[in-house]
Amino acid sequence: MKIEIWSDIACPFCYIGKHHLEKAVEKLPENTSIDIEWKSFELDPGAAKDYKEDLYELLARKYGQPRTWAVQMSGNMAEKGKTIGLEFNFDKTVPTNTFDAHRLLKMAQAKGLGHQAEEIMFEAYFRDGKHVGRLEALADIGEEMGLDREEVIQMLNSDDFSDQVRSEEEASRKFGITGVPFFVINRKYGISGAQPVEHFEKVLQQAHSDEQPREVSGNGPSCGPEGCD
Repeated sequence: MKIEIWSDIACPFCYIGKHHLEKAVEKLPENTSIDIEWKSFELDPGAAKDYKEDLYELLARKYGQPRTWAVQMSGNMAEKGKTIGLEFNFDKTVPTNTFDAHRLLKMAQAKGLGHQAEEIMFEAYFRDGKHVGRLEALADIGEEMGLDREEVIQMLNSDDFSDQVRSEEEASRKFGITGVPFFVINRKYGISGAQPVEHFEKVLQQAHSDEQPREVSGNGPSCGPEGCD
């Protein structure tokens, strides 16, 4: 079963959706083959690398609300995360441009570390307050993923993986994806947003059923390469 996930590491619902999906995958038969491929999607391609404002001030300005509203909404999100074992420290979160973070994730993916790399990046951004727009922070995160630090720095100082990130973002537009997370299963089923675990279970079970050979009844006369019987 192929599961493609369009996501941005600055999206808390992407982090929650990842864990909802994992819970649903656990309910599939043990012999089910699962191939999860993460795709790039920037919520704000025009975001700056550094801001004077903190996350709450940026959210308040974006939605035309007071800072207290942004603090409360973020607090609600943090409580939601706790229910599934995720830690959101929005007081520490550093808003930034995520393009280079996506490139690092593509590098990790190319080395077979895609899914675990996503978890590490989410933790770095939401839990640890790492500045994922800066080279040194990304080099640290890359090391934690199991990548060579010098190779990470060399990659970030080049244009490597830039075309792949942009290509995946272009693919999202062709699919009509306007928000993340967005999950595509076997290029047949789509799940938009961090749906409840039960919703993921239902769609995955249907996709798994589609993949199974249909029951064959009877053994009547037939013809094959060796003739008819």
